[in-house]
Amino acid sequence: MTKRDIIIIPDPVLREVCEPVAKVDDAVRALADDMLETMYEAPGIGLAASQIGILQRLFVLDVAKEDEPKNPIVFINPKIVWSSEETSVYQEGCLSIPEYYEDVERPARVKVQFQNREGSEQEMDADSLLATCIQHELDHLNGKLFIDYLSKLKRDRVMKKFAKQAKQSAKA
Repeated sequence: MTKRDIIIIPDPVLREVCEPVAKVDDAVRALADDMLETMYEAPGIGLAASQIGILQRLFVLDVAKEDEPKNPIVFINPKIVWSSEETSVYQEGCLSIPEYYEDVERPARVKVQFQNREGSEQEMDADSLLATCIQHELDHLNGKLFIDYLSKLKRDRVMKKFAKQAKQSAKA
């Protein structure tokens, strides 16, 4: 397993729509393993392939609490097939937008279809933090970020801050 670099806004790759994974093979499983290692080390609870520059429809997550055993889940070619009208609000953050958190309202429950790391078709009902995390990571695969749910003023302020940091890093 290899820890990968996480892409930070305003990198345009984060706005790209990811392509479906054609075949679940050893290379895809190795990528998922790398993504889990990267996510745990960051530390985070979810990571989409686009966040490490791989434009494939794949994300990993683990919403187990610190005192619980790890429970990693690999989602390949995921799609939400149902979402509740009822909503919930969670304070979201993102490894591609470090140290920035805001409340985001999303459907409280979802049903997601995906392939697991063996390529088997799966379906999962999710609620609470798991539902939020699935929606957040699936947004990444569609080139959308959680800040897109914020007001234009807040979103512009965040983008400006990270664009300035990126310029300073490029000069260094």
